[in-house]
Amino acid sequence: MARTDSPEDHVGEGPVNRPRLPLSVVTKPTGAACNLDCQYCFFLSKELLYDVPRQLMSEETARAYIRELLAAGPDGEVTVLWQGGEPTLRGIPFFRKALQMCETYRRPTQQVRHALQTNATLIDKEWAAFLAEHDVLVGVSIDGPAPLHDAYRVNRGGRGTHSMVVRGYRHLYEAGVRTNVLCTVNAANQDHPLEVYRYLRDELGACYIQFIPIVERVERADLPAAEAGWRSAQGARLLYTQSGDAVTSRSVSPQAYGRFLTTVFDEWARHDVGRVFVQDFDAALSALFGIYPVCVHAPECGVNLAMEFNGDVYACDHWVEPDWRLGNIMDNSFAELADTTVMHRFSRKKRVELTAQCRRCPVLGLCNGGCPKDRFMRSSDGEEGQNYLCQGYGHFYSHILPDLLAMARLVHAGRAPAEIMDPDTRERMRPAGPPGVAVREERADR
Repeated sequence: MARTDSPEDHVGEGPVNRPRLPLSVVTKPTGAACNLDCQYCFFLSKELLYDVPRQLMSEETARAYIRELLAAGPDGEVTVLWQGGEPTLRGIPFFRKALQMCETYRRPTQQVRHALQTNATLIDKEWAAFLAEHDVLVGVSIDGPAPLHDAYRVNRGGRGTHSMVVRGYRHLYEAGVRTNVLCTVNAANQDHPLEVYRYLRDELGACYIQFIPIVERVERADLPAAEAGWRSAQGARLLYTQSGDAVTSRSVSPQAYGRFLTTVFDEWARHDVGRVFVQDFDAALSALFGIYPVCVHAPECGVNLAMEFNGDVYACDHWVEPDWRLGNIMDNSFAELADTTVMHRFSRKKRVELTAQCRRCPVLGLCNGGCPKDRFMRSSDGEEGQNYLCQGYGHFYSHILPDLLAMARLVHAGRAPAEIMDPDTRERMRPAGPPGVAVREERADR
């Protein structure tokens, strides 16, 4: 049922009581608006969802969101995640007010943390000082050295943005802002894994890295328009939805994605365990302990919502489209939104829609079929719904599994996973038999 109160009725009040939920929300204070025109960024098309000239979150909507997020959040740390589009377009004054709202609506038992994902091109010394002052964790999008980054990450004039991104990143570094790097894997950089990884590690000094595969799924009839870019003036613009079984030329190939991750893992396992943290590797190791920090490879979906600039809430950041709209935060609490028929239907997608090929796969416990958005291929049995990246996942997880098991054994023995960098230790701790059997034995031991 809809909330009967109004955000205006509670201005100046403190925390409110709501059912507590295990959820996170990707919040878009500028909607899909962005100062860049990255060619593979399908989210640029989401501007078409709303017929308004400027997609900027109002103070009223921000207040309702923060109030409801903190009411639904647990005691302890609660993270407010700002994304876009490009969230810095909303300006420092907006975020300063948002921080003040968090102090108003948090419970005494809560500590609010903020995270912001940015292309960094608008980050100057003032922004960096503000983010450092409030200990905001900043994710910076960069796809490797200039020739690889500039292939698709361009401005509105079609020019590469690498130098602008690095300038903003340096401001963050010099101000002491906590950062991580989000690097997409696409057709331009997929064959250069070591060049990309070593650039991020050695040139930027990145210690926390996420690799995100670019898979631009489209209907075959729409492929020519999609190839022109998601904000192109050429022809009719497309609203990106999770439909179709074709992909753009910018998309990573499944085999190349698997090779990319495998090559980076081998470099990391020899030199960087415990020093550089790569999300894919950490998540895979955590899965052996029954912990799933990344939704893509968790057994189920359903706890990672997305909220647009006007308060509309969707089932997932990858499914911001009409069929998966849950409601609006101005009308409903997060508990009510999470209990909608649409959300229940979405939550079942991950586990229920696994193909038979997935169910018999020896690395299913690490992959869990991947993100449902990428399940648009046919399986080896001819069944619809196989993940586009399946071959890459299979190659990657099969390759790293012996080392994951070795690190898990080190942890069980009270030792540091970084000891795997010693060749003798690695050889002793890796399983002697088939990795699939070793996984079952490892879990049985626990």
